[in-house]
Amino acid sequence: MTGMTRRSFLAAPALLLGQKSADERFNVLFIASDDLNNSLGCYGHPIVKSPNLDRLASRGVRFDRAYCQFPLCGPSRTSILSGMRPDTTRIWKNEMAVRDTMPDAITLPQLFRQSGYSSARFGKMYHMNVPGSVGKPLWDDPPSWDVAISPPGLENTTPGDGRNITPSHQPGNAMHWIRFLGSDAEQADARAAEDTISYIDRNQSKPWFIGLGFLRPHVPHVAPSKFFDMYPLDRLTPTTNPVDDRKDIPEASEMTITGRGNDMGMTQADQREALRGYYASVSYMDSLVGRVLDHLEKRSATNRTVVVFWGDHGWHLGEHYRWQKRSLFEESARVPLIVAAPGRKGNGRSSRSLVELIDLYPTIAELCGPQAPENLEGQSFVPLLDNPGRKWKKAAFTQVAGPEEIVGRAVRTERYRYIRWTKPYPGEELYDCEKDPREFQNLAKQPSAAKQLAQMRAVLDAGWRAAKA
Repeated sequence: MTGMTRRSFLAAPALLLGQKSADERFNVLFIASDDLNNSLGCYGHPIVKSPNLDRLASRGVRFDRAYCQFPLCGPSRTSILSGMRPDTTRIWKNEMAVRDTMPDAITLPQLFRQSGYSSARFGKMYHMNVPGSVGKPLWDDPPSWDVAISPPGLENTTPGDGRNITPSHQPGNAMHWIRFLGSDAEQADARAAEDTISYIDRNQSKPWFIGLGFLRPHVPHVAPSKFFDMYPLDRLTPTTNPVDDRKDIPEASEMTITGRGNDMGMTQADQREALRGYYASVSYMDSLVGRVLDHLEKRSATNRTVVVFWGDHGWHLGEHYRWQKRSLFEESARVPLIVAAPGRKGNGRSSRSLVELIDLYPTIAELCGPQAPENLEGQSFVPLLDNPGRKWKKAAFTQVAGPEEIVGRAVRTERYRYIRWTKPYPGEELYDCEKDPREFQNLAKQPSAAKQLAQMRAVLDAGWRAAKA
């Protein structure tokens, strides 16, 4: 059934997906949010309203130090779903499919499909250009799914009040917001949520793995007006940075963000609008998560479903005068991650242990039973779901690529972040995240930090295998 259309799926009769009772194995609801940082109530954000993700966190484990492997949609998602790091996938840019470089990979949803689960995708799970390819499965992976639906949506053509704050940037990069009245039935995210609900109703005789991928809060920031009303402009304060913040940031770092520095040319008033659009999109996405969670409860499926919520990478909102992604700073590398697995002793607690998105594949496989491939490059963190406070990985690894063959690699330990930029624009960064959580003081050239610099170089050189718990 891979590739069937949304219309044919919704019109299809009830699917007969086997005789084994779904009660015998956990379902998996694997929810992705596009370009989401930790601006959520459950992460302590003072303004953003996210009641549904907050309640998910209250019955699962919230990870406060979760890191992506690549701060860009396509490479990050390929890494997560294949269980392989970007150096292994060899996907360092968007608009590539997992089979382009790894034709024999067994992806996470494919593993569940091969293990007797019904596997379905609704919305963006692998890469999808937003807004350009919304509704098109251009870089999807057919072997991963029994059912795969890319709902179309109006996106930047949505009728309503709005403004493109940065018109010199292309759609998908421009800080563009639209607020609308009435139904959201023509939004791709709403359709993905409804398709998920319908699929759950139609599949009661077989366990399922559902990848539900929301576009929001990716630009354009499109949401019903009521979510914009939650964030009056006069209550929003743009991020402040030291005037000389950029003086000790290597040239390669500035080049890699490709036009997203210097506040993208936005004034303070523009930045308030950009913040409002982002926060409104987050709250809208949260409401759609709520629709699906409510339906799980209605179907009495909560206690037999592992719910995982993740963001594919972080997102700058003016930190270091940057907006959006593609950086190796904390705001771009750190991601929200919530795992609610029935019966775990750590449910309702948070963990400050270091985890990586690549760890999701082996973790979910261990929780639900399928035998994961032996070549996965993450580590199951199931022990943290029972004891969130225990020590875990020594470090998390993130990398990025930029123009002119620029390559940057970052390693984050409990206290420090070290970044190395190689040729053609070499440079180093070292931040004490305990004393300097916003990473303003690059210690790499300070003699007093020479010992710590050497230690962090060694951690990066030793690699992810040496950092495992």
